[in-house]
Amino acid sequence: MTETVTSPGQYIGHHLEHLTLNLKTFSLGEGGGFWTLNLDTLLVSIIIGILVFGTLRVAARRMTEIPGRLQSFAEMIIEYVDKTVHEIFHHKSTFIPSLALTIFLWVFFMNAMDLLPVDFLPRVLGVFGVPYFKSVPTADPNATFAMSISVFLLIIFFNLRAKKHKLLKEMLTFPFGPYLFPINFLFRLIEECVKPISLALRLFGNMFAGELIFILIAILPWWVQWPPGAIWAIFHILIITLQAFLFMMLTIIYLSMAHDAH
Repeated sequence: MTETVTSPGQYIGHHLEHLTLNLKTFSLGEGGGFWTLNLDTLLVSIIIGILVFGTLRVAARRMTEIPGRLQSFAEMIIEYVDKTVHEIFHHKSTFIPSLALTIFLWVFFMNAMDLLPVDFLPRVLGVFGVPYFKSVPTADPNATFAMSISVFLLIIFFNLRAKKHKLLKEMLTFPFGPYLFPINFLFRLIEECVKPISLALRLFGNMFAGELIFILIAILPWWVQWPPGAIWAIFHILIITLQAFLFMMLTIIYLSMAHDAH
């Protein structure tokens, strides 16, 4: 690392800083704001996406009648996600299972970056002069909100495609009938806006808290770190899997609600 960290507070603050790029000046590590990109979040997300879905692409191109380990694992994941989707989304669609599989795998492996030692990537990249680097994309609210807003846009699209002119009637008459249409409309707006916010904050909050606990454990003397670190890592495997599953399931549920009439 290029900066000297002398106290626990500085250590924690250092690990919570993003590697940023200012789009106005094209300089690294200059402040925040709207025109600033978190490069670490973007790079890790893109690399994980390429590795995960590139691997699935290889498995698909090498499919045989007698499946190997990679093909068997890929088929098991695909069958499970497809079955889960069809239990909730009762319409013919190839897009929804593909979307669900993409969300689950991408979010899971982004979450799994939290299992790396907190100093590993910062120290390696610090040798090359990189001052900050956060390796968990889902511990960045920019990433979680980007995914949830994408889901929100899909909800709007599915509502418009499935209900067309009936959508306005549904928004004005449900749940209290046509005479209370202002309240119905307000409740519907609140309901729709809460969906992306809850999706983003649930994932971000859980992953940020998990990352912070790993950082706090890393402050302890090296001979004390291993027992709590190992216990938390084992428990965290459940958390990262559960959060990926919840994000996938809620996406399917919201799109199913958008497609169906109340």
